[in-house]
Amino acid sequence: MINDEIAKLRLYSQYIACSKATSPGELLAHLGAMQAQDYNGALWSIGLRLPGFTRADVEQAILDRTIVRTWPMRGTLHFVPAADIRWMLKLLTPKIISGSKSRHRQLELDEAVFLQARKLITSALAGNKILTRNELFNVLEQGGISPAGQRGYHILGYLSQQQVLCFGPHNEKQPTFVLLDEWIPTSRELSRDEALQTLTTRYFTSHGPATLQDYVNWSGLTLTDARNGLKLAYVALQKLTVDNKDYWMSIDAPKIEEQPTLAYLLSGFDEFMLGYKDRSPALPLQYTNKICPGNNGVFYPTLVFDGQVCGTWKSVIKARVCTINPQPFYALSAEQKEAFKAPAQAYETFIGVPVTISWPDEE
Repeated sequence: MINDEIAKLRLYSQYIACSKATSPGELLAHLGAMQAQDYNGALWSIGLRLPGFTRADVEQAILDRTIVRTWPMRGTLHFVPAADIRWMLKLLTPKIISGSKSRHRQLELDEAVFLQARKLITSALAGNKILTRNELFNVLEQGGISPAGQRGYHILGYLSQQQVLCFGPHNEKQPTFVLLDEWIPTSRELSRDEALQTLTTRYFTSHGPATLQDYVNWSGLTLTDARNGLKLAYVALQKLTVDNKDYWMSIDAPKIEEQPTLAYLLSGFDEFMLGYKDRSPALPLQYTNKICPGNNGVFYPTLVFDGQVCGTWKSVIKARVCTINPQPFYALSAEQKEAFKAPAQAYETFIGVPVTISWPDEE
């Protein structure tokens, strides 16, 4: 097995090439979690894995409270299954909170401030209220707590990691917050070993073939916890060794020869890129700076053909028409360009406006 075969298998395990999910909640239960700091991009990451779904369908799952957005791992926003939010936060956030203490001291955020902020925000949201981030910042300001200089952002993140808050439905372009206990009154409770087993099984089943280090990087777990999780999940997984590196994947993974050549339009923070420490199976090292310039943490949407990232893309909507502007890393054949018509059609269905592709050499 070589890199491009690993990449193709990942397309299948992630339900990009062939989805077995029928709803956003079912999809996220398969993936474990989906990176979601870019809200619009995350919606498309869900939608492209659910053929025929629209943006409204995905946002309905948020309204139905089957998926929820919060900070479960690495201090980064993710969509997670609502049924799993509490055990995931309990398992993953203590390390994040501990690692944030220095930054909290810099911002003059101590336990007394967090406690007062909790009281103010809980009171403001009680009774199933939904408030935007700026409205909550005003609540803090009026209560004597300045949200300036990232203080407000860290307060909301901390209270979310403490299972007080979570994101509610978007208010047009504004994120909103709700009380977790009111928005998601009940969710599964797992022991620590059960949580490790569940998360580890989901990761390698949905992201495999992947290494243990990929999993550590994705989950934010310690290497010891990740190893323990792998032992607990072992029965559901198979191991592949490539170039003296051990990869893990589902025992039910498809055969490589069963996989056709397909093209995809992936969002910038899609799990196909962000789900791994080592992205080289799908992204040659020389192109790394093209999808994340200067390693600044901002990832561009990617063109993927036959399991390989072959460029980036942007979309512009004018006069109710969406134009996709691809930027290939190298010259693509007419056949390759033709292959991107199908994912463009899927994107059109998702956003609900006509979509055209404008290749650089056709402008």
